[in-house]
Amino acid sequence: MTSPASPASHRLDEPLPSGHRPHVMPWWLGPLLVNPLRRLTTDPKALLAPLVKLGDTALEIGPGYGFFTRFLAEAVGQDGRVVCVDVQPQMLRGLERRLDRFRLRGRVETRQCSTSDLGVEDLDASVDLVVAVNVVHEMSRPAAALAQMAGTLRSGGRLWLVEPRGHCPENVFRAELRWLEQAGLRRIEEPQRTRARRQAATFLRP
Repeated sequence: MTSPASPASHRLDEPLPSGHRPHVMPWWLGPLLVNPLRRLTTDPKALLAPLVKLGDTALEIGPGYGFFTRFLAEAVGQDGRVVCVDVQPQMLRGLERRLDRFRLRGRVETRQCSTSDLGVEDLDASVDLVVAVNVVHEMSRPAAALAQMAGTLRSGGRLWLVEPRGHCPENVFRAELRWLEQAGLRRIEEPQRTRARRQAATFLRP
């Protein structure tokens, strides 16, 4: 993918900070990610409602079984679009079954990506919101992946990055923030409610 705001090519293979080894969550843990008890500490509506509206195009990276996807699909409405990208086909099949249950499958496109390419070049400068929750620290080429995510955003589009404390060391999260800035995004104020129990940041495409 190429775009005026993409970082220089020598940055794209920059590894995560020393000492951190990427580890992808196995697909069979997917059902645990949509446990209703999770809403007691993480409410998708409260977190995402300020970032998405009817008619938007949203891109979600590593959606699992759709804990956030369900709200995104409801929020964009019939005229909106949600694209979900995951490296594990089993995760995508589980997501599709759950969306069928809530009659939201028609609003969501699922795509399997590779470990080296998100496969979102066709979305360049067309996305209103990118959601990447608890996934970037699992990637083997995080700088390249973040550059691809940033490249999909239209002017005024936003990217919501979340990483779990503990599983994602602070120095890794700081590196991710730096790569997004190098990709031409500007960090904006993060609502206080999103700071508890997680490392979160919202970025804007100027």
